[in-house]
Amino acid sequence: MANIKSQIKRNRTNEAARERNKAVRSEVKTRVKNAEKAIAEGAENTDELIKAAIKSIDTATTKGVYHRNNAARRKSRLMKHAASAQG
Repeated sequence: MANIKSQIKRNRTNEAARERNKAVRSEVKTRVKNAEKAIAEGAENTDELIKAAIKSIDTATTKGVYHRNNAARRKSRLMKHAASAQG
């Protein structure tokens, strides 16, 4: 345990940020998984689910959970997956 007052506070803020980031990452994973499942099954609401997944990735990037290149890669892979399933 830290003795320095500023480090004790920093530990608290880091823990709060970790919990927030964990929730955001979990939501992104869930939305991407739902979109990929819909793509594989050829469901009617595929476009909506892809849109929701991309929106959650963008939100995570805005909040600083993902780097923008990481987000771009994730969106690119999702769209590539969708394109290969259509054609």
